[in-house]
Amino acid sequence: MEAHRSVARSAEVVMLGDTAYDAGFDGSPSVRSRVVSGAIRMGMRPFLHRVPGHARGIRTARSTVDAASLLLRPNQRVKVRQVVDPRVESGRRRRSLRGEWIVTRDTGSTQDVQDARDALDVEHARPHGAVLYLHGGGYVFCSPRTHRSITARLALDTGLPVFAPRYRLAPEHCFPAPLEDALDAYRWLLDRGVPAAGIVIAGDSAGGHLAASLTAEICRTGLPRPAGTVLFSPWVDLSCELSIQAQRRARDPYISARSARRVARLVVGPAGFDDPRLALLACPWTDTPPFLIQVGGAEVLRPEAEELARALNDAGADCELQVWKGQMHVFQILNRVLPEADAAMRETSRFIRSVVAADPAGTEAA
Repeated sequence: MEAHRSVARSAEVVMLGDTAYDAGFDGSPSVRSRVVSGAIRMGMRPFLHRVPGHARGIRTARSTVDAASLLLRPNQRVKVRQVVDPRVESGRRRRSLRGEWIVTRDTGSTQDVQDARDALDVEHARPHGAVLYLHGGGYVFCSPRTHRSITARLALDTGLPVFAPRYRLAPEHCFPAPLEDALDAYRWLLDRGVPAAGIVIAGDSAGGHLAASLTAEICRTGLPRPAGTVLFSPWVDLSCELSIQAQRRARDPYISARSARRVARLVVGPAGFDDPRLALLACPWTDTPPFLIQVGGAEVLRPEAEELARALNDAGADCELQVWKGQMHVFQILNRVLPEADAAMRETSRFIRSVVAADPAGTEAA
């Protein structure tokens, strides 16, 4: 709790238009944060800067990431069930839905044990809410397994089950295939009795782009509106125009704007960047749920997060932007190591609890 209180005491304010936004942790980065950032700058960034812009290289790198994820120690306080549902239909095609259903396994009483079993029994349970988490990885890497440090923490902090779908990746499946899969996942939750007023959509990096795009698509198509949306270091501008401009000023230890642009060309495929569902900054953002955006102060994607917050603000949406001083891209994934990441996840839990508790009847009807 001390880390959480220090966030509130040391918050700075970012002005976007006429609206003030809490800017999150304004203290100097912790020793742990500086050490980790330095190690990543020396070890990971040279590799990521050379991410290949062709399909064969991407597949090789993906296999490496997937193999490394098998070494990650699972959190013993949560239980993970693999979900494979073959009944999702899209037009004339029948497409299966895959992912992970994550719940806390706290066993303080017999009722807690039964509640955990019921939450895992997604065919019969009717949870009062859930987090739909869309993992990052540039739309080409990673999986629900690689992001369990975030999804497990969300389940533990909020008490809500977390569903992390395994959406299709580029270059085999270009956009909008990931968005179609995310929509399937949202409908899957609704079909199983989870009320829209209890669903929070969340994602990091490319998953942050996907979470925002999914929120916009839900509002555009008239599906029941979710309770809120959380974005960690969102990759807002896939054309990378803003991040290329910011590259010289930012001291991002992790992300290279130029390598991101190479990957983006694979994500959009032959259709290019003309799909309006890619352009988050041009989205009308009418009748959207509340947003929480967290971004590291040192990362190259910070200007994109600020511009998205500005666009939401201009549309009249409720958006809370937190800029965490000195932090790198998706620092929340290190929430068991970095005090700033721990505090950021507490802030996320605070936001999720507040929006899920807000007038469910009114949100459901929107």
